[in-house]
Amino acid sequence: MDTIQTLNLELQSASGELVNKVEGWISALVLQLPNLVLATLIFLAGVVITRFMRRGVKKTVARYSDNQTIVNLASNVTAVIFSVILGLIILSVFNLDGAVNKFLATAGILGLAVGLALQDPLTNLFSGVLMSVRDMYNIGDIVETNGFFGTIQTISLRSTVIATPQGQRVTIPNKDVIQNPLINYSILGNRRLDLVCGVSYGEDLEEVERIVLDCATTIDGVNTDKPIKCYFTGFGDSSIDLVLQVWTEYARQPDFLKFKSDAIKSIKKAFDKSDISIPFPIRTLDFGIKGGVPLKSMLQSKSLVNGL
Repeated sequence: MDTIQTLNLELQSASGELVNKVEGWISALVLQLPNLVLATLIFLAGVVITRFMRRGVKKTVARYSDNQTIVNLASNVTAVIFSVILGLIILSVFNLDGAVNKFLATAGILGLAVGLALQDPLTNLFSGVLMSVRDMYNIGDIVETNGFFGTIQTISLRSTVIATPQGQRVTIPNKDVIQNPLINYSILGNRRLDLVCGVSYGEDLEEVERIVLDCATTIDGVNTDKPIKCYFTGFGDSSIDLVLQVWTEYARQPDFLKFKSDAIKSIKKAFDKSDISIPFPIRTLDFGIKGGVPLKSMLQSKSLVNGL
């Protein structure tokens, strides 16, 4: 009987404590009811404001950038920041200032750890955003960067994909693109061809220059609105070197290569018609001890010695 009475007393004590706790919770809930209603109103108002903010940010960013990825990123970042602020306000309504301070401290530590762990992806992300804002290039542009030459196929917030003329796809991280020189051959709409050639030392250079300039104006695709120039650049081993500078509208790499091929064929035909030679490499043999004695003189000297 004593054991049963003891169990009954313990059950009554436990049930009493449970009832007291439930009553305390109900009392606390009743006391916090105004705060709960206020927090609910703040939450609902925040949801509506967030939707309007997302739309407003999208319209604003779309005025400065046509990249839909950038527009969505700006909208999402704005929504996340506002949601965090909204959560802190709701916690303050319930007088949970201590929890807010702990949350901010924890968020700071977690942010530092995540930043260190995702350093390269975040760098690529911000580089992609910067490139989109600066409008450095567009899909279809022909560029050269990081030792690769080709046509841009895809631009994302993390990387840029280039298709090379050899048929390969090259994925370059955006941070490498932003930190290294980039040549955009398409942005200005035209490109200059520097065609190097050589003529014999016996040619009349003024006549050669006239023929080259006249021939350049007949090349298919040449831009005659820009200056056509011909310069003699130096004395080569077997020729006098020159460079022809002409401009053409530049759309695709095959078009430029065809323009270069047509220029070479036109100049070769003009030289052949005017009997101007493009010399082969020539090697002169010197048989003198000190130099300057040609082979013919050596043979004549040898004949005289044999005659004696």
